[in-house]
Amino acid sequence: MDGSTNHRIIEVFLDKDSLSGASADVDHERRVAIFDLLDENVFEVVETDLGPYVLHLSVMEQKLVMDIKRENGEDVRVFVLSLSPLRRIIRDYLMICDSYHLAIRNSSPSQIEAVDMGRRGLHNEGSELLSLRLDGKIKLDFDTARRLFTLICALHIRL
Repeated sequence: MDGSTNHRIIEVFLDKDSLSGASADVDHERRVAIFDLLDENVFEVVETDLGPYVLHLSVMEQKLVMDIKRENGEDVRVFVLSLSPLRRIIRDYLMICDSYHLAIRNSSPSQIEAVDMGRRGLHNEGSELLSLRLDGKIKLDFDTARRLFTLICALHIRL
């Protein structure tokens, strides 16, 4: 991956029908996840040179749908990934994020650090699994996989 401006996501859309009704906090988390992903990413659809890309994400029948288009709206590819392999990590990651937010308010610095280390470990595990699931379809660097995993988790927050 050469860091070319063509090998990146420039816009992300979330399918509103796929999302649960969200509180203002959840909506904010989703916007932050999108902002972070767009801020810096390396994303290349294998066997194409059609970027930069616009990514449309939705969840249908327990599957993640990644509808990838060119900047002009032309279709590039649609990938449908089962969320089953990621489900446990997403659930555990969201639970430990809740624990982290509680720890920030009520715990000692060493306790906060311990929870944060667990959170980062799960985040890395989810990012690596996502990269493996996309191998041969989409080339992305580790930081992009982390940001995309964060966005996928944000899609699953149901507060």
